[in-house]
Amino acid sequence: MVLDHHRLSPLVRKTYSPKAPRGPRPVELATQRIDKDPADWTAEIKNFALHNEADMVGIVPMDPEYVYEGYEINEAWVIMIGVVMDQERLNTAPDTIETAHSSIEVGEQYNRAARVSRNLSNHILEQGHYAKAYAGPYASALLMIPPAIAAGFGELGKHGSMISRTYGSSFRLSAVTTDMPLLGDAPDIFGADDFCSSCQVCTKACPPGAILETKQTVRGVEKWYVDFDKCIPYFGEALGCGICIARCPWSRPGTAPKLAQKMTDRRNRRAG
Repeated sequence: MVLDHHRLSPLVRKTYSPKAPRGPRPVELATQRIDKDPADWTAEIKNFALHNEADMVGIVPMDPEYVYEGYEINEAWVIMIGVVMDQERLNTAPDTIETAHSSIEVGEQYNRAARVSRNLSNHILEQGHYAKAYAGPYASALLMIPPAIAAGFGELGKHGSMISRTYGSSFRLSAVTTDMPLLGDAPDIFGADDFCSSCQVCTKACPPGAILETKQTVRGVEKWYVDFDKCIPYFGEALGCGICIARCPWSRPGTAPKLAQKMTDRRNRRAG
């Protein structure tokens, strides 16, 4: 199979190498703590992230539901970071050894998200406030998608990734937790969930058949569910699949804002 040979691609190995540009090591916590109003800190943090490679920034209070079982996070706030992917490169999946454009794009954007989180974390530490970076895709203690939804990045799609009203599904996440006093954002519900109910594009496009057609009850909550026992092995062998995200109608350049407005109008008519 082609997937078994992805690791032979020098460019893929370079992108996912420990030596890839994923940002600086943590600095020491400054001994002098700078105090500002939460609104001022919030504006500064968002401005810093957006001027240091981030495309999206949102903030939410920490919730125990965002933490994997067996781990503990004591910081009060989660700063979510989103970086947008190149849809043209992503849409070349599945890859070959010679043209591993999609796998490389996935890796490069995870690297960029890591740089944002680590630079932002260091900036906060330099202000005398504790911070810890969580760089995807392996973020140890912190679940990424639930706080990203709470922070207003979008809704959960059938493919198990998020759908943004601006960028569709073509973005990756990282995060920073901190005790710096901040102000939280609100979720953004515009109708992506309704759209997914009648769309089967990602379900049909998924090579290992990991995307279920209907919602499942997970921990007492009905939600879209991806069979990760099928997804993760394929993702690992491909070193970043992204086919479901690439094929998602929301990911077509310029489409997401129009679809979001259409679905929002439909929800408003039903509510009225």
